[in-house]
Amino acid sequence: MTPSIDFELRGDYIALASLLKFTGIADSGGQAKTMVANGRVRVDGHPELRKMCKIRAGQVVTLDEVTIRVLPSPAV
Repeated sequence: MTPSIDFELRGDYIALASLLKFTGIADSGGQAKTMVANGRVRVDGHPELRKMCKIRAGQVVTLDEVTIRVLPSPAV
């Protein structure tokens, strides 16, 4: 079974490298950028090489065996 993380988005988008850092997949922003540059990250099933790619609610990011589902912030 693939580990899955639900990430609640606070705003319109989050940069891909920041998402990897905030979810704990990467220990630092530099490590996150390296993961993206090395082609290890997929967004909605497609390879993504842009470190600052805007990730929005409803998108799914995968890295190796980990899946991150980006969820909209709940209405207040």
